[in-house]
Amino acid sequence: MYAGAMASARLVQGLCQLMTKSKVFIAQDSDRSRATRKVVSAAGLPELAGKHVLVKPNFNTADTPPGSTHVDTIRTVVELVKAKGPRKITLADRSGPAKTSKVFQEKGVFALAEEMGFECLILDEMPKDRYVKVKPPGSHWMNGFWFAKPAQEADAVIGLCCLKTHQYGGHFTMSLKLATGLVHRSNMTELHTSVLNQRNMIAEMNVAYKPALVVMDGVDAFTSGGPMTGTLWNANLTFASSDRVALDAAGVAALKMHGTTNKIEKKPIFELDQIRRAAELGLGASSPDEIELVPVDEASEKVVTSIRSVLSKG
Repeated sequence: MYAGAMASARLVQGLCQLMTKSKVFIAQDSDRSRATRKVVSAAGLPELAGKHVLVKPNFNTADTPPGSTHVDTIRTVVELVKAKGPRKITLADRSGPAKTSKVFQEKGVFALAEEMGFECLILDEMPKDRYVKVKPPGSHWMNGFWFAKPAQEADAVIGLCCLKTHQYGGHFTMSLKLATGLVHRSNMTELHTSVLNQRNMIAEMNVAYKPALVVMDGVDAFTSGGPMTGTLWNANLTFASSDRVALDAAGVAALKMHGTTNKIEKKPIFELDQIRRAAELGLGASSPDEIELVPVDEASEKVVTSIRSVLSKG
């Protein structure tokens, strides 16, 4: 009886661990809109009826994807959100080094907003009182940073990031790095000149908010260079997760699977500074064992098996 009880307890424990794993949904599909629908459908959107949804793209510049978020991804996500009956949808960002309003114009976002009925918010045109001071625990920021209140006030935030490396201090730029556009421009000098702590600081920006879902477009990816231009990989991958750490870990695993920069290759995934620090802060999964990679269809199973193999090594 005792042995049977112990076996049952282990089974329950194993099932509980499985149930609490952070899921990352992955599609291998060259059609960006179709792939986005697949991963969002698999991940699921929260209840959005009557709510305000803020969509945060990757709009450092207007460079072609993965230099910035593709307009097809925005259109598809807005369509999926609208189907849930929200009160309002706002697409918000702060670009850099490019001027934000110019990026929105060049990407065709103002025209798309008029067509689809969502609002555009240029974050660096907001007054300073629309930012809140955030001081993360054990912060590597000298005196914290100023974070955009709209991202905290929205009922749900949906992030749209790209799969790519970062040739400067970030090393890679995915869902965690997406938070940079929500931080006031006055904090960027400290971030960009903090050679030793920049990746820790990127992770720490994420304590200021929690997105409901992040979609990562890896139909085209950069395996070196970035964030604006780089070595292009037609990966045909799209990811979605509510866990930013798990999502970035899966993205890094995909880059390692293909072959990427030495700065990424030389360390285990959960020892890379952005991921390690974000895990320390409790922002998501803390090891590969806490992540479940889920192919959304049969066509995606083979590549997910390969990514899973890389991720499992740490």
